[in-house]
Amino acid sequence: MGKTNPSPGKGLKRRADAIRRRLEAEYPDAACALRHETPLQLLVATILSAQCTDVRVNEVTKSLFKKYPTAKDYADAPLEALEEDIRPTGFFRNKAKSIKGCCRKLVERHNGEVPASMGELTALNGVGRKTANVILGNAFGINEGFVVDTHVARLSKRLGLSEETDPAKIEADLMKLFPRDEWTIIVHRLISHGRQVCSARKPKCDWCMMSDVCPSAER
Repeated sequence: MGKTNPSPGKGLKRRADAIRRRLEAEYPDAACALRHETPLQLLVATILSAQCTDVRVNEVTKSLFKKYPTAKDYADAPLEALEEDIRPTGFFRNKAKSIKGCCRKLVERHNGEVPASMGELTALNGVGRKTANVILGNAFGINEGFVVDTHVARLSKRLGLSEETDPAKIEADLMKLFPRDEWTIIVHRLISHGRQVCSARKPKCDWCMMSDVCPSAER
């Protein structure tokens, strides 16, 4: 494992800038795939998305958001009922406990509202730094950090943007390479590229607009 470079070299910065510009041109309308209208909805959807596809989560939340419109509704819901409501997302018992515990704290500490700070978010049940970054960036427009999911981690390695495997260290590397005001949208564009072109099993290097700047491209 390579050590995190405290100051990226000019060559790496140029590559990152080329990647940023090409992603922008290819995926100008990239956005959060989890359907939501409020910070609470996004928080619940993000907890449900662990080990589950966004498509499945969106199917479940269609009725879930109508049944539980407020944090108090989740906090007061019988655990067994909530488990059944989210069962299709997998790991439903742990997720139900996290959602109930999280929403109980929202009611007790934040008047039922989702807070807009990293410290307050990560103090909630089931909310780690990645989830907090998702909420801050997409619900509040705050670029506090760089969301590192499986797609972002994979592309960071293949594109030579980070040699790290730990998400926190990958995040630190990416934060040095890209403009802060674009962190959230760049994540969405990397995820779109990971899904459509640079897949885990068989990347489509022949179709990729970044193959000439990608050290992993099959030429």
